[in-house]
Amino acid sequence: MRNCGQPEEAIRSFERAIRLSPFDPSLFITFIGMSVAYIGLGRFDEAVAAAKKALRENQTNSTAHRCLASALAHLGCKTEAREAAAGLLELEPGFRISEWVSRIGLSRIDGLQLYIDGLRKAGLPE
Repeated sequence: MRNCGQPEEAIRSFERAIRLSPFDPSLFITFIGMSVAYIGLGRFDEAVAAAKKALRENQTNSTAHRCLASALAHLGCKTEAREAAAGLLELEPGFRISEWVSRIGLSRIDGLQLYIDGLRKAGLPE
């Protein structure tokens, strides 16, 4: 899910992957990658759309819930963001932002601070 500091190029690559393999059983991973890249760019509407597509493909993916919660919170959709956060906590009851950040490493996702800020706004535990 890395975008290697080039989120626009990552999005183009994800879009190309979808065109080449629109019925791939792992398509949800592509949508998650797009959502992460969109969050990093501050394109929260598009991040929400990509996260929702990921969840349509795989409702039990916690990363998709995390993306959706963060992007919705940035858009000021407090109720929906908290619902997405609740979905994440159902899947990962022990989720803590600080533990997640230390597990993934700070340099792994460009735009990480925007992502984290959205998780906080969504009400996820620190």
